[in-house]
Amino acid sequence: MRVLALLLLALLTSCGDLPRPLQGNPGAVGAKLVQPPSARLFVETPSADVLPPRAAELYVTALADALAGQDVPAISANARPGDWRVVLTAQRQGNAVLPLFTVFDATSAQSGVQQGQPVSLAAWTQASVETLRAIAVSAAPGIADLLTRIEAARRAADPNSLLNRGVKLFVAPVTGAPGDGNAQLTRQMRAALTAQGLQVDDRAGDITVSAQVEMVPLAGNQQRVEIQWIVSDSRGERGRIVQLNNILRGSLDHYWGDVAVVVAEEAAAGVKDVVARLVGATPK
Repeated sequence: MRVLALLLLALLTSCGDLPRPLQGNPGAVGAKLVQPPSARLFVETPSADVLPPRAAELYVTALADALAGQDVPAISANARPGDWRVVLTAQRQGNAVLPLFTVFDATSAQSGVQQGQPVSLAAWTQASVETLRAIAVSAAPGIADLLTRIEAARRAADPNSLLNRGVKLFVAPVTGAPGDGNAQLTRQMRAALTAQGLQVDDRAGDITVSAQVEMVPLAGNQQRVEIQWIVSDSRGERGRIVQLNNILRGSLDHYWGDVAVVVAEEAAAGVKDVVARLVGATPK
């Protein structure tokens, strides 16, 4: 039986320190974030010596919107304790101005600085909506990448991080399969994950692997076996491996045998890929 696996990754929001992206579609750059923030990123209004008040307000709003487009939960008002901050400044460089974006963590410790694209002094002084929006849009991916680097360094230094202590997986009982499929798939997945070098716990783990099986009738005395392996943690679903196969109707109504072995081996490789991304062993 040939198994086709399709890995669908999703980054969801969680509790803990910034940086973490918003729940939902990660977007092109948001998907690169190693760990999404639950605390928000407060875009602080620059001082009057950087931009006039009205222009500063437009600049802050434009950057917050651009960062939100990268799935970074940025806000420009109503900061609260625990929020991270990005402070907007600028440096004069001859007839040009270099925008700077300095990130501070929840303890107000400086965590990194991202440079924007230089703009002409005339354009900066005029501070049109179009200019400020263009600066913000061009700077947002770099700020998102800066958050990635900050988070990677933080997790590498944390002895309790899954990156350092090893992740434990719990394989929940499979549901929906006919015959002995539920028991066989559960057992074979546990064995396949162990063979992949992952640590499997019989009762609980940092990450849970569950599966749902559906048998869909087809024409010509055929069935489609649909198996969805769902990888989740305390923050919710983190990845999904989907396997679709057409079989002779009723051929799996009793015994799965070697079919369960092949299904589990194929899906376990996808689960390992999800886990590697979750713990930061590979880039998102």
